[in-house]
Amino acid sequence: MLDSLRVFAKSWPGKVMGGLLLVGLAGFGINNVIADLGSNTVAKVGNEDITSRQFLRAYQTQLNQVAQQIGSVPTAQDAMSLGIPSMVLQNLAQDAALDQMAEGFGLGVSQSKLSQMLREDPSFQNALGAFNPASFSQVLQMSGLTEAEYFEDQSDAARRQQLILSLFGDTQLPETASNLVNRYAADQRTIEYFALIETNVEPPAAPTEEELAAYLSEHQAEFRTVETRNVQMLRLSTADLAATKTISDDAIAAEYERTKATLSKAERRTIQQVVLNADQVTAFEAGKAAGTPFETLVSDAGLTPTELGTLAQADINDAGLATSAFGLAEGGFAVIDGVAGKRAVHVSAIEAGGVPELDAVRDQVASNLALAEARNEIADVQDQVEELRAAFRPLTEIAERFGLDLYEADVTSGGTELSVISDLAAEDVPRVSQAIFKAEQGALTAGIPLAGNGTLWFDLNAVEPARDQTLDEVRDQLTETMTTERVNNALLAAQQEAVTRLDNGEALADVAASYNVFPQISAPFTRFGSEDGSIDAAVASAAFAGDANHHGSAVSQAGDFIVFQVTDLTAAEGPLQEAANASLENEARIGIYGDFVTAIRDDARMTINQQALQQVLELNTGL
Repeated sequence: MLDSLRVFAKSWPGKVMGGLLLVGLAGFGINNVIADLGSNTVAKVGNEDITSRQFLRAYQTQLNQVAQQIGSVPTAQDAMSLGIPSMVLQNLAQDAALDQMAEGFGLGVSQSKLSQMLREDPSFQNALGAFNPASFSQVLQMSGLTEAEYFEDQSDAARRQQLILSLFGDTQLPETASNLVNRYAADQRTIEYFALIETNVEPPAAPTEEELAAYLSEHQAEFRTVETRNVQMLRLSTADLAATKTISDDAIAAEYERTKATLSKAERRTIQQVVLNADQVTAFEAGKAAGTPFETLVSDAGLTPTELGTLAQADINDAGLATSAFGLAEGGFAVIDGVAGKRAVHVSAIEAGGVPELDAVRDQVASNLALAEARNEIADVQDQVEELRAAFRPLTEIAERFGLDLYEADVTSGGTELSVISDLAAEDVPRVSQAIFKAEQGALTAGIPLAGNGTLWFDLNAVEPARDQTLDEVRDQLTETMTTERVNNALLAAQQEAVTRLDNGEALADVAASYNVFPQISAPFTRFGSEDGSIDAAVASAAFAGDANHHGSAVSQAGDFIVFQVTDLTAAEGPLQEAANASLENEARIGIYGDFVTAIRDDARMTINQQALQQVLELNTGL
């Protein structure tokens, strides 16, 4: 309960309060440096000290939580910019204020209760859920806590929880508020409506050349090319070099004989199992004796088998299951013991194991030999390519000499055109495209290292700068754009005209008929739209903008021009559903709790030893 209430301190309002705490404390009558605070005291709330040890422990915990969210430990500067010191001090201050109030009310917790809390803490439990003293000691060590400090913290937390539960545990959302929220969320409306489409308005005149030119001039920024660079590219990788190798049949056969033991594969079986009750065990055993198929027995029993997959015997951790499954013939089943009782194990298919024939693995063996040769030669070939590049030999000649593929593309800064290179790793695309856009035409470019020990070379053949497009290039696109705009404007005008006629008392059916369309009656919907999607949120919002006699228009999220008349309003009755009501009540508790904590902290008056706080941060965070 207390944890959920303290969500307020992690909300945006809470973070803002935390970020401004050290700056705005003077507004609450708080002094920056108080003479009677000891050097080991960072702050004082009422008569309770917040020590440097308490602050640092809470500060480190907060840093660890932030690190889990952002993936790295914040630096000292990051911590300050995030307001972490202020947030930690705020949390410690509110805990201290609550502790003093709980102590004033005489709240406490027994040793037996503390012992129970310790045993039930999942941080200190083993895999079976039992208390693990070793885990307890390890967690305390990592947290920088002694046992006495741990139990003191737990006792304080328990007292605070008692206080908060007693004050806010029974906070309920007023029935009126619940009814109003339910009305907002669940009220329903039904509308009669029609949609205007292009055929319902007069076709617009085609734009003239002068209009096209004027439109292009006004929207020239939308009609520009992007810079493209034409490049030739050559890639050398182990796989590329291996693809140039021709492996003889004799070499393949010899390699097969040498490595066939490593090519053998384990037998694999497709296994299903189903848990049986006592009656089903009897039926399955009788069916097995009678030769009834597993599928028939499962169907008759109304069961659904669990698919365990196609597995080798070594893949199965359950020894009983493995032994049984690999002792069955294909299609057979057996009833065996299981953790939850008896179960039936079925083998639906068997993949034979053993050493494959040469023809079955010929391509694999040839590929392995080619890759082995390529790995031995790639460094030498790379040196030769670099020497030829230094001699300004064209990539076409180099590609032909080594039997490598040559690629050509008009590349933009995004590098999507580099997809012409087969199997180019995604992480290599930005690196290659950046190199291409840094290159100068006519200059020798360096090879680009690729993932997987490959290299790519390229020649920049031509550069097409970004420029404004001409009218001839975009005439069709402009014509389509302008025509669409004119049609939409005509539809908007017709839509407004239809609403005006409704304003004047004309029936919606008559208005629709004048546009040669038939009105429709919607299913009831909420202000968020209908369940079937026929009325979306945009139309629903417009329909809920008035009373039961409301009419109007809206452009749906799909771009349809809708004219509507509300025909029915169904008010939701009663309070919210239990889950929604509970959620709102919890939000209300959080709000009340936030105000409450702020008030008692102000009453307790916090004083901050700013010098001690700064020294602690400097010594322990390197600020």
